[in-house]
Amino acid sequence: MNTRIIKLMFKQFFIVVTLGVLNSHTLIAQNVPDILKNKKVSKTNYLPDFSFAGYHWGEKQIPKGKGKIIFATDYGVIANDGLDDSGALLKALEDTRDMEGDITLQLPPGKIILSEILFIERSNFVLRGAGVGKEGTEIYCPRPMRLMKDPESLKELREYLIEFDKRQREPENNIDLPFSQYAWSGGVIWTQVPGERIKSYTAKYDRSKNVLANVTGGERGEHTLKVSESSNLKVGDVVQLELFNKDGEKGEIIKDMYKETGVKVGSHHWNFPELPIVRQQVKVVSKSGNTVKIKSPLTISIDEAYKARLVEWKHLKEVGIEHLRISFPDAPRIAHHVEEGYNGIYLTRLHNSWVDDVVIINADSGILTEGTANTTIENVVTNGDNKAHYSVAMSGVFNVLVKNLKVQNKVIHPLSFNTFSTKSVYQNCEVLIDPILDQHSGANHQNLFDNIIVHVKPKNNNYPLFKGGGAGYWKPSHGAYNTFWNINVHFLNGLNNNETILLNGMEDGPLARVIGVKGNNPIEIEYGPDAYIEMSNRDISPSSLYNYQLDKRLE
Repeated sequence: MNTRIIKLMFKQFFIVVTLGVLNSHTLIAQNVPDILKNKKVSKTNYLPDFSFAGYHWGEKQIPKGKGKIIFATDYGVIANDGLDDSGALLKALEDTRDMEGDITLQLPPGKIILSEILFIERSNFVLRGAGVGKEGTEIYCPRPMRLMKDPESLKELREYLIEFDKRQREPENNIDLPFSQYAWSGGVIWTQVPGERIKSYTAKYDRSKNVLANVTGGERGEHTLKVSESSNLKVGDVVQLELFNKDGEKGEIIKDMYKETGVKVGSHHWNFPELPIVRQQVKVVSKSGNTVKIKSPLTISIDEAYKARLVEWKHLKEVGIEHLRISFPDAPRIAHHVEEGYNGIYLTRLHNSWVDDVVIINADSGILTEGTANTTIENVVTNGDNKAHYSVAMSGVFNVLVKNLKVQNKVIHPLSFNTFSTKSVYQNCEVLIDPILDQHSGANHQNLFDNIIVHVKPKNNNYPLFKGGGAGYWKPSHGAYNTFWNINVHFLNGLNNNETILLNGMEDGPLARVIGVKGNNPIEIEYGPDAYIEMSNRDISPSSLYNYQLDKRLE
């Protein structure tokens, strides 16, 4: 074969390969939603940056062991002996509370029996088991929290439930029972800052906060604050930004959150003017005069009417719970909000912390949260025969990432953004039974469901996948810009794949972004008001908005 023929063949091969690459790139470009690639669309349809969610703002991996290891067996914990290990575990926690440096309390493999709450009350601490498999660590809780000593930190909640006569009333089921304090709070493993309030319920417990600076300005999506003075702020500190509604039912912050879309706004938005209606835990990156730079972008622009301020935020950091199972016995279900307290983990006042590689069996609620920021909860499975209230729920959180969660049990709210949740993410999660992508009212806004798989049994060719819960006084179901990205719906009804199924359930969630919802049947979506809906029934690229935004930021 002569040189000319070889050159011609190489040229043709180069053209074919080049065209193939171009076609591949064209295909990828065709799968990118306009809200990402079209500047005109993205300018008029705001999409929040969710990439700051998670441990160390998504910039660091969860650490794989560091510091001094303390063995629970040295304190008398004996697995598989059928005896209660609570006393030994509490002694181990007490002794490690004041130890210096990074501490890991290592649990042995086998079954450990627990009948009291394990309070984690220090930073730089890891509670670690030997894994979730048969040879791993199982914490078995034979009794519910209702039969344990009442936690002092829930005293305010108990009084609130009584004062306001909070009851579950279901006449058709002959139920008129008081709410349980464990319906949305508490866990047998519980992080807390001693003496610090978990959540505001009644005004008599209000105390003056340590105000570090008043905030006079800042733009949505930006990282800069204008403050009255910055002398009390230290670079590196994590503080709480608070915004208020002092102007009643017509307050400007209500208009900003719900964009005057006509949704009915509940009375809790104006009946508690001393309660911050928007809060973010922010790290002070730098300061110059009256200008302060923070790590995470603002969720809304700051108006003078919001009386915004930065206050001290007491919290734990670098706390991990990992490599273990938590199990509860089979138990009859009484009613919604009347749960006995078979709750696994309760995360309060945490920053830059994690839960990893945990299985929770037969819980009323698997993992509950309150007042937590920049924490990653990953590789969690909830299962069992008992019907649960929550699997892993987000309440009062900012920048929390829940990833690789598999919900295998029946749960009323399997994935839920609850009161005051902001800029948080469910990513790569799967719900196998009766899925609801719940947005539970309470001024939650700018949260993301990202690359989610749900298994659905529709009735009459429709299913309320987007149904929002929550009390009327905290409605609507969510604020502006909550986002759904690449939601994969596996219909289990055996219908012909050409039959269109309606996904609905949300009528009072303004300006949602619903992008890339698809299934093994054609899908129609009803979501209001004023939702931005794009690329239904299609594959989209990128498959994860969180990963895309994080990679773009870290470049």
